[in-house]
Amino acid sequence: MKKITFDSVLKDGLAMGIKNFPSLLLVAVLYVVTIWIPYLNVGTTIAVYNIPLELSKGNIINPLFIFDSRFRRQMPEFFTLIGIKGIAQCLAYLFLWIPGVILSLAWSMAVYLMFDKKIAPTEALVKSNEITYGYKVTLFLVGLCIGLAMGIIMAVCYAINDTFGNIITIILCLLAAPVMWGCNAVAYKGLTSECETPDETVCLEEASVKEA
Repeated sequence: MKKITFDSVLKDGLAMGIKNFPSLLLVAVLYVVTIWIPYLNVGTTIAVYNIPLELSKGNIINPLFIFDSRFRRQMPEFFTLIGIKGIAQCLAYLFLWIPGVILSLAWSMAVYLMFDKKIAPTEALVKSNEITYGYKVTLFLVGLCIGLAMGIIMAVCYAINDTFGNIITIILCLLAAPVMWGCNAVAYKGLTSECETPDETVCLEEASVKEA
């Protein structure tokens, strides 16, 4: 039985986004408003990456949580992970794009694993590759569906008027953020669903051995 499907991620992710829409929309607005403030913007960015993780655990999102100082303390691990991912993905994209896309999907859960399981950045990348094995197409189709929907709406708006298109694009991005966070939360929860033991890291290792 598959842990996640295209229908389940999109449907449950949309439902989760709508359920938490007011608080998630406010998070998006606060993030955009404060992104220009040095150092604080690092903490808020890391907090935004933590949103799907919090949603996957059923936690209620307080919009002001993005200003929590604990996120700024995660800066070394966060930038190490993002740096490794960025360099490796750039190299992969040089091989005619497809390897880069596959690598991006394989490592899409790494940041959540790192924060959730308290593991090293490199270990999170390895575990992400393991749990997304067999589900990359599903993750790709979910992202493609959301991207196409947004692209079509923006194309129509820009065809009417450039200024109108710019305004709608900003609004659309703010409105789409809760849905994308919800879909990522559903995907992460599903892909790590076997890990219900006290030592979840061990559980992930056992699951990877079974797949091998």
